Amino acid sequence: MDECTAAGIHHGDQIDARGLERLVAAVRGAESSQALLAATRNLAASGAPAAAPVLVEVLGFNNPGAAVAAVDGLIQLQEAAVEPLLRLDPENYGARAWAVRALAGIGDMRGLELLVDALGSDVAASVRRAAARGLGGLRLKHLEQPVRLEIQERCLEALLGATSDGEWVVRYAVAVALESLATDLEGGADPLQRLLEGLRSLCADDDGNPPVVRLRASVALSGVAPFLVGQS
Repeated sequence: MDECTAAGIHHGDQIDARGLERLVAAVRGAESSQALLAATRNLAASGAPAAAPVLVEVLGFNNPGAAVAAVDGLIQLQEAAVEPLLRLDPENYGARAWAVRALAGIGDMRGLELLVDALGSDVAASVRRAAARGLGGLRLKHLEQPVRLEIQERCLEALLGATSDGEWVVRYAVAVALESLATDLEGGADPLQRLLEGLRSLCADDDGNPPVVRLRASVALSGVAPFLVGQS
């Protein structure tokens, strides 16, 4: 019997304060990696916004399995998880790396600065890849146009800068992100033209791009080109 069942909680049910306390206690009192993983999964499955700060704590526990479960739970919580993620100690590199993955999956514009910084300076290719994907998928439609334009420009500049990243997995993610960004890109033809130039650079064999990157950038180019219609 897991902690959720013991507390009388089933996945998808609303959780009361006492049930949440039990799930939190199980996480903080876990005495093995497997126990922490199980407890984190149960807490994530609760869907309780109040679980977000504890799930963020798990990101710094040096337990990759539990961190993955915590990231999944944080993404499910969406906006409720953003502020706890942004309050992370920037000196805790391991937790910060997982936070980038969570913020990329949530798509909230409050994560913009962290994603831009991670794409431009993180030492781990996997983190830069997650940041690139996040910058291509921020949800901006609810914002006023001037704010949307400013954020889109930040995303575009960061992604264009990463077309020369030293790791092909990051450049692949950049191609995907640029294609996604083009869908709602505003500001006339100039941003789209710059975006196309970035994708063309990823298609270039002489830049050391492996076939998988060139192919993905070519697919993105085919998807982006129609957006130029009516923008010139």
